Amino acid sequence: MKNLCFVFQLHAPYRLKRYRFFEIGQDHYYYDDFQTEERIQQLASQSYQPANKTILEMIKSSNGKFRCAYSISGILLELLEQYAPEVIDSFKELAATKAVEFLATPYSYSLASAYDQHEFERQLRLHAEKIKTLFGVETTAVWNTELMYSDEIADTVAKMGYKTILTEGARHILGWKSPNYVYNSAASNKLKVLMRNPKLSDDIAFRFSDYSWKDYPLDAEKYVNWLAETPAEEPIINIWMGYEALGIRQHHTTGIFEFMKALPYFAMERGLGFLTPSEATKKIASSDTIVSPYTTSWSGEAKDISAYNGNDLQQEALQKLYAVSERVNLCQNMLLKRDWQILQSDDHFLYMNHIDAGWTNYESAYEAFINYMNVLADFLQLVDEQYPTTIENEELNELLKTITNLEKENSALEAELKKARKRKEK
Repeated sequence: MKNLCFVFQLHAPYRLKRYRFFEIGQDHYYYDDFQTEERIQQLASQSYQPANKTILEMIKSSNGKFRCAYSISGILLELLEQYAPEVIDSFKELAATKAVEFLATPYSYSLASAYDQHEFERQLRLHAEKIKTLFGVETTAVWNTELMYSDEIADTVAKMGYKTILTEGARHILGWKSPNYVYNSAASNKLKVLMRNPKLSDDIAFRFSDYSWKDYPLDAEKYVNWLAETPAEEPIINIWMGYEALGIRQHHTTGIFEFMKALPYFAMERGLGFLTPSEATKKIASSDTIVSPYTTSWSGEAKDISAYNGNDLQQEALQKLYAVSERVNLCQNMLLKRDWQILQSDDHFLYMNHIDAGWTNYESAYEAFINYMNVLADFLQLVDEQYPTTIENEELNELLKTITNLEKENSALEAELKKARKRKEK
């Protein structure tokens, strides 16, 4: 039986205010609350709320046969709790259907997996705790920022105990292979890899309302026919997109919500099923091994992370940010740690991209860089006050090693406690 795996990705950052050079050392609050709230309200009203309502209707009308998954950054969950709690409530309603999976995601939607393995692990753990607290479910599959993937990243994820990781079906990694299979990671046979189908995903996310597209207009029956006509031996088609595609990129007047509602009906009529990522890797055997020595992503033509670290401005900002990672993790100042979390969001570095800055209020990549570096300069001063650069690296490393060991011990104890509770329940 051929199955469809729908995954929706959600993230929005805290917006930085205009932060001038002369404010360094004077003003330690970096955020434009008005601009942040405005963006969250727009996402909530135009996309998240109507999309959640649509997905819930799809689940109920199909008697639970429609299933999907969400990657929601920890930063966005915080913002929704603050500015649009009704969205959190609607996700809880979706979670209660048992037809939805929540994926582990770096809390800040950061580039940590490429710059700081310890920070990457910490953010995955923090995010898993947030998901458990809000929705009462465990995370077993990983959606890394921008679907970043490499053998090294896969090795880290596998050692953390995750069973599934999602990535882009990048042609230079797949070669002649199809993304419509389950694969093993070269880093660990225990870690299964699912790969996004770029063409069929982007047909909805980007081309749905494009009048110049040769297949316009797209309706649910036509789309399901394309899915059903893929080779019979290909067991899984991964259709993943940013959630804002529903309602913002594809405005409600395009008929996008009606299209989505009709999908389960036509899919089941053609004998297609639905699986979440973790269900897919449990039910479908791996067909081959994927080798990825270099980091891939779902961004740009090159499917790498050059949109975020491809120019001198971005590289300078990232180098200075992650250079203080050890010192930040050692300090006890919670406000400082919170700033550290927010400043890692990948959006700040995308705005420094000369080619594609995404949704931004900066007039240029250089302006985005200067603003961020002014904020970072003040942040670095505060970090230095906590752990001055005069402290020897050996001393820092010993302190960090102690903290890391304690974190691992706590994780091991929590795992044992969960096992004990499950045994008791049985």
